[in-house]
Amino acid sequence: MKTDALTELTRRMPGWRARVETVLDRGLPAAGLHPSRLHEAMRYSVLGGGKRVRPVLVYSTGLALGLAEDRLDGPACAVELIHAYSLIHDDLPAMDNDDLRRGKPTCHRAFDEATAILAGDALQTLAFQILARDEAMAASPAARVEMIASLAHAAGSRGMCGGQAIDLAAVGRQLDIAQLEDMHIHKTGALIRATVRLAALCGNGLDAATLQGLDHYAKCVGLAFQIRDDILDVEANTETLGKRQGADIALAKPTYPSLLGLAEAKERARLLHEDALASLADFDHRADALRGVSHYIIARGH
Repeated sequence: MKTDALTELTRRMPGWRARVETVLDRGLPAAGLHPSRLHEAMRYSVLGGGKRVRPVLVYSTGLALGLAEDRLDGPACAVELIHAYSLIHDDLPAMDNDDLRRGKPTCHRAFDEATAILAGDALQTLAFQILARDEAMAASPAARVEMIASLAHAAGSRGMCGGQAIDLAAVGRQLDIAQLEDMHIHKTGALIRATVRLAALCGNGLDAATLQGLDHYAKCVGLAFQIRDDILDVEANTETLGKRQGADIALAKPTYPSLLGLAEAKERARLLHEDALASLADFDHRADALRGVSHYIIARGH
C-alpha cells in the first residue's frame, strides 16, 4: 500500500505542481500592470517556489472523487494564494521577523514592509475572486458560496489568523499538548481541512460519510504537517529548508519537540498518518495519491 501510494503521488506531483504554477501565473495580475510594484511583489511571493502541498491535496482529492482537473484549478489556485498571503504576513517584523522564505529574501526584504502588507492583502482577496468567477469549476452558485464561506472561515479568526494570534501570545510560555494542538489546528490545520473540502465541493451530491472521511483525513494530515515542520526546524539546515533553521527555537516558541522530545514528536506524526490512512479505508485505488500525500508529509525533508 505504501509503495503504491507513494508511486502514484510521485508520478502525478510534478504535473500537478506545473499545472498550478501555470494557473497561478495566469490568475495573478501581470507584473507591468499598474500599480506595477504591488503586482511584482505578489508574483514574487507566489511564483517559482514552494512545495505546493495544498494544490496537490486539491488535485489528489479530486482524483479520489473522479473529478476532472480543470474543475479543480480554481480551488487549487485559491488555497495557494491564501497560503502565500499568510507567509508574507507571518514573515513581517511585527510577526516572526524572518529574512528568508523559499530560499530567497522575504517579500518585505525584497520590496518594503508596506508593499508586503498590501501584497498579502491583495492575494487574499484574489483567492475569493477566483472562487466566485472561475467558469471552469462548473460549480453551482450554492457550491461557490459554500466554498467561499469555508475558505473564509479557515483563513479568519477561527482559523489561520486565530492560530497566528495564539502563536504570538504563546512565545516564551510553556503550553501543554492540548494547547499546542489547539494552536496548530487553527494555524495550519484549518486551511488544509478547507483545501480538501473545497475539492470535495467541486463534486456533486457527495454523501455525508464520504465528506466526513475526507475531513478526518485532512485534520490528521494537517496536524502531522505541523509536527513535521517543528521537527525540521530542529533537524534540517537553512539551505535545505529555504528559511532560517532554528527560527522557532530562537523565538522561544512552543513546539512538539520542545514539549515532547524528538522521538515522541515523530511517533505522534506517525500515529496521525496511520489515522489519516484509516479514514480512507472505504476509498478505492483512486485515493492512492491522497494516501501518498500523507506518507510524503511525515517523511519530507523541507
